[in-house]
Amino acid sequence: MGQGHGHGHGLPAAQAASASAKYVSRLWWAVGLGLVTLVMQVTVGLYTSSLALLSDSAHVFTDVLGVGMALAAIIVAQRAAKRAGRTFGLYRAEVLAALANTLLLFGVAIGVLIEAVNRFDSPPEVPGLPVTIVAIIGLINNLIALLLLRGGADESINVRGAYLEVVADAIGSVGVLISGLVTMLFGWRYADPIIGVAIGLFVLPRAYVLGRKALRILFQHAPERLDVSEMAGELQQLPNVIEVHDLHVWTLTSGMEVASAHLTAEPEVDFTEVLAAAQKLLAERYHIEHATLQVEPAGHVAKCRELAW
Repeated sequence: MGQGHGHGHGLPAAQAASASAKYVSRLWWAVGLGLVTLVMQVTVGLYTSSLALLSDSAHVFTDVLGVGMALAAIIVAQRAAKRAGRTFGLYRAEVLAALANTLLLFGVAIGVLIEAVNRFDSPPEVPGLPVTIVAIIGLINNLIALLLLRGGADESINVRGAYLEVVADAIGSVGVLISGLVTMLFGWRYADPIIGVAIGLFVLPRAYVLGRKALRILFQHAPERLDVSEMAGELQQLPNVIEVHDLHVWTLTSGMEVASAHLTAEPEVDFTEVLAAAQKLLAERYHIEHATLQVEPAGHVAKCRELAW
């Protein structure tokens, strides 16, 4: 018998979408809320000459930019996917946006730490009342954005990047609020740099985790949740399968995991049955709906091994 080829997929092409695509409208809301906070902080900061507000507005700007990049990446990926020459579309743009968000988070966190350390020598006076009012409004906006993006943060690395931007901004708002209240009530100027250090230390490890996940996808590593050796063993245990080779598993973008493999089958068996069994195993056991599989007779193994990557 000849070779059998096939692939499995759960959704028609017209309905297929990355995990991020479900959260486009919510990301738009997050960008809008961030812009409101940014304009408000810059305006009040300039009017009161508040260094605390102006510094935090720079942080908010990077958050708005980061969420905006995440949104732009999803839109670009969706439109590019419709062009025939790009068989995988531009879904990797979402991962690149997450990596860019990582760099922004690192930059902001390190900048905040440096600024906080410098302020310990001569802490500036932070206007209490206007800073407190602006911080409360900004915090409310951040909490709304967090509620909008919370579900997507578990499904999409790109939305998670945007979510972490808003988390960092919310913590910044809390810090500014605490600083404003302490300064207004007690006149203690060291509240601002201490809060700055706390914000930086909170953001850095989360930026590292996000960057690590983005790089794993870009380097085409297998998803962390999967044991590739175990998968190969279970495929080989299927009826009439002699060997499994050229097994590759990778993530295109969040929510879009794919696999390919060659299955060597017993002579004179129905290759379509082997193919169907392998597709069912990958879909039900490993939740991989898009798998390109080649079923071949034993005589093709040596040639495949020569060409294997």
